[in-house]
Amino acid sequence: MASSLKASSSTKDFHSILASYDYPLPPELLAKEPASPRDSAKLLIFDRANQSVRFDVFRNVQNYLPRDCVLVLNQTKVIPAKIMLKKQTGGTVSVLFLSKTSETITVLASGSLRPGDTLAWERYCTFSVKKRNDREAVLVPSVSIEQFLDLLRTHGETPLPPYLKDSPLKEDRRRTEYQTVFARKEGSVAAPTAGLHFTEHLLMEIEKNGRAVVSITLHVNLGTFAPLTEEQWREGKLHTEYYSIDQHTAEVLAEAKKQHRPIVAVGTTTVRALESASDGITLKNLTGSTDLFITENYQPHFVDHLITNFHVPKSSLMMLVSAFTGRQKLLDLYQQAIGKRMRFFSFGDAMIIL
Repeated sequence: MASSLKASSSTKDFHSILASYDYPLPPELLAKEPASPRDSAKLLIFDRANQSVRFDVFRNVQNYLPRDCVLVLNQTKVIPAKIMLKKQTGGTVSVLFLSKTSETITVLASGSLRPGDTLAWERYCTFSVKKRNDREAVLVPSVSIEQFLDLLRTHGETPLPPYLKDSPLKEDRRRTEYQTVFARKEGSVAAPTAGLHFTEHLLMEIEKNGRAVVSITLHVNLGTFAPLTEEQWREGKLHTEYYSIDQHTAEVLAEAKKQHRPIVAVGTTTVRALESASDGITLKNLTGSTDLFITENYQPHFVDHLITNFHVPKSSLMMLVSAFTGRQKLLDLYQQAIGKRMRFFSFGDAMIIL
């Protein structure tokens, strides 16, 4: 499923379109660690009906949620997917776990690797390189896949986005801070960051005040941070991510749609899952993979409102949010956020688009 990109891609130069989503960010506004407590983050409120902009703190987000809305969370859980392996030559290779089969794992790997090479992970296990494809490699572990995953959970390192390489968070804090309080389903190498602002107490208060809260799962992969390519733009397809929607969530959302109750997505990943699964009224495909590329030209047909962070310049995430605001308005909102000294990116502040 793809948005209507091809018609525009033939008439507009890819690089000029990319540049049109650029903006200058003062370095000190890049958040290196999360707000504490989580819901003390700042909140920008944009009401499309009257084009008004207000500012508050996130713990008051329920004051702006429609009274009869359904709030949809992404319950994916970040796995500590990064490990260092030693080559037979003595050199080291940084590896990031991406996916598995019944016998192999696929990783993002640095350095030179060739089929047949053996890699050692300290005293835990070894890997044989089965295939190398660009930056990815297929490895066969010396232990079962389940044993490998258990080792990863215990000894792996939680990856952070490239722009957070200087984050002061050590591994013990990464495992808690770079994880939503509602994370349940393992499978992501990056957090659905709009959800980081919620506390368990805030979610209980939202439900107590009459809003429904449900969850979907979309496992976030590294494509979230990869620069947008011209090929992706011209094909109108992004990186592929797996999603699933359980029967309870599907039923709640279906009933809400019948009653014309608004759907509020927490994060771009939730938008991507719901828009991929639906035909505009009902959720047709409750599980699957999506390569959906949402841009300014896309008309969201299932999601009504969005809670999101402030994203990296020239990114597909900015383009997705522009489907709710328009590109120029989005850039204006970002400048207002900068003027208010709001913090940006994964550990930064939030915006709700009504």
